[in-house]
Amino acid sequence: MFRILRYVIFISLISSGYYFFISEYFNLLEKNLLEKEIVKKEILEEKKEIIEENKEEAALPNIEKNIDKSKYVEKKIEILQGDTFVSILENLNFKQKKIYEIVSKIEDTFDLKKIKTGEIISLFENKFGEIIKIEFFKDSETIISIDLDKEINLNIRVLRKESFIESKEYTITESLFSDGIENGVSPDILVKIIRLFSFDLDFQRDIRVDTIVSVSYEFDEIVETGRLEYNDIKYASIKIDGKQLEYFKFFTEDGYVDYFNREGKNVKKSILKTPLDGARISSNFGMRKHPISGFNKMHKGVDFAAPTGTPIYAGGNGIVEYVGRNGGYGKYIRIRHNNGYKTAYAHLSNYKKGISKGVRVNQGEVIGYVGSTGNSTGPHLHYEIIYQNKHINPLKLKLPSGKILDGKELEKFQVEYKMIYADHLSMLYE
Repeated sequence: MFRILRYVIFISLISSGYYFFISEYFNLLEKNLLEKEIVKKEILEEKKEIIEENKEEAALPNIEKNIDKSKYVEKKIEILQGDTFVSILENLNFKQKKIYEIVSKIEDTFDLKKIKTGEIISLFENKFGEIIKIEFFKDSETIISIDLDKEINLNIRVLRKESFIESKEYTITESLFSDGIENGVSPDILVKIIRLFSFDLDFQRDIRVDTIVSVSYEFDEIVETGRLEYNDIKYASIKIDGKQLEYFKFFTEDGYVDYFNREGKNVKKSILKTPLDGARISSNFGMRKHPISGFNKMHKGVDFAAPTGTPIYAGGNGIVEYVGRNGGYGKYIRIRHNNGYKTAYAHLSNYKKGISKGVRVNQGEVIGYVGSTGNSTGPHLHYEIIYQNKHINPLKLKLPSGKILDGKELEKFQVEYKMIYADHLSMLYE
């Protein structure tokens, strides 16, 4: 009996031990699995965060690159004596193929030989120091821009300009020019005043202290650069000892900008006797021994000695009939005027830009520059006046009066000059 009881107790202990072992084993197994699941979940979360961070980091360079495309550093290069556009690109380490492509693109629109010493070329670099754009001025209000970022693209950008009218009045204490500068009048406008009144006044003898100068003129401002360009005088007056000379701008029916007094009489004579400033006569009209051939020959004009490059003015309103080389005359211009007259200008060094056959010019407008081309022993202007195909002596020419307005043209002028004068006074005293 005792042995049976011992046996039962032994079996019970073994069964209880096995039960506890199995229970703990499964508890531990479940706990481990749970911990593994938690760890796995945490790992996955961390991995997901890492992946997301990597995606963000991978996107950043592209964002920065896009931003940097709109950011650049501007550098300016001044064109020095002996520089060419090609030599500048070579100094910037552009490859020859690239230089050829850039130059070819530009010269479809603009002659690079026209870029002058002292002008500025702007270079735009990205953050890597790569030149992505080149810009320079075609003229005072136009910029040529060459984009090099991907393909070579050329753009011409016309700068915005605003037009203004300004009026000034001052009293002379020293000279028309110096007192004008002192009172804020542009030198360009002062030169135009002197030319306008040179038919009526000797500025060395007639102008005196207390002379009153009054002027209204037009000018443009290039908005992006602030550059000012002075245009026509609208009204000008010089009052000396109570006597007044005044002229108003008017666009005539035959297509000229001209100046008239209140009665409609033109400020200008029909033909200028001397079409340049500060020159001396070096050879008169008439028979003379030719300085090169040595033979006696009729000299059909007057020679004015002057330095090379001295501006030459149109002798009167007219249309350019001939411009180009003309045998012994060298570089030559001939202008046809409305009253049967023609004027001719020989031995020029160059023509003013824009002067070509058929172009309409105003008296006093620069048409070319003194030189020594053709049969010439030194820089001078040979000036001829031709009337009905006969050469006449410019210095003995009895000059007819300039244009006098009448009829409807006079009526139109009278309306316009009153408006110009009212605006001038309004701006002076506002």
